[in-house]
Amino acid sequence: MPAFGNAEIAGAATLVGALPVFADVDPVTYCLDPAAVEAAVTSRSAAVVVVHRFGRPADVGRLHAVGQRHGLLVLEEGESEAPYDEIAQRRERAAYLDGRLRGVRMPDGGDGHTYQQYVVRVPGNGRPDRDAFARALRGRGVACRVPVKTPVHRLPEFRRCVSLPETESAADETLALPVDASLTKRDMQRIVVACNALGGLLQPAF
Repeated sequence: MPAFGNAEIAGAATLVGALPVFADVDPVTYCLDPAAVEAAVTSRSAAVVVVHRFGRPADVGRLHAVGQRHGLLVLEEGESEAPYDEIAQRRERAAYLDGRLRGVRMPDGGDGHTYQQYVVRVPGNGRPDRDAFARALRGRGVACRVPVKTPVHRLPEFRRCVSLPETESAADETLALPVDASLTKRDMQRIVVACNALGGLLQPAF
């Protein structure tokens, strides 16, 4: 299972007597990386828990293939469904941000992204880091949030000595910007102006 959020899934595993084993995530989708899952499988493995993230679906085809090769159950944890018109409005707002933001890495939309959250990456690299960036945005009236503050493998009850570099990086750099259907064009302009005033400090981040 992923360690990028979802402590409740790890908790559910322990309640049934299983040991949560964490595999790294794909840096684009933030969902389980099939190659990392394959590397983590042992003779004691029983299941793969796939979690779709931020409205971007996991690579279920490759993950099911891993499960079939090793005789594992593949369980999917879905996200709440939104009405089609709400998803369409989120996609419209995401496209607006895609075309205007600077200095941060925008999400890769990919097939089927519903933008439950619009998650950008704000690298530190000696410049203003994600947390400073978030504080400054909130000071400018933008209600951003850190989607995963602490990966599950860092929590005391699930602490593991495991190398999850993509998970660690995502936890340190990701920030969710508003794309709610209720946002007006003026709200969206405010987000872009506030981000770009700070994002320019990060150039050339990418």
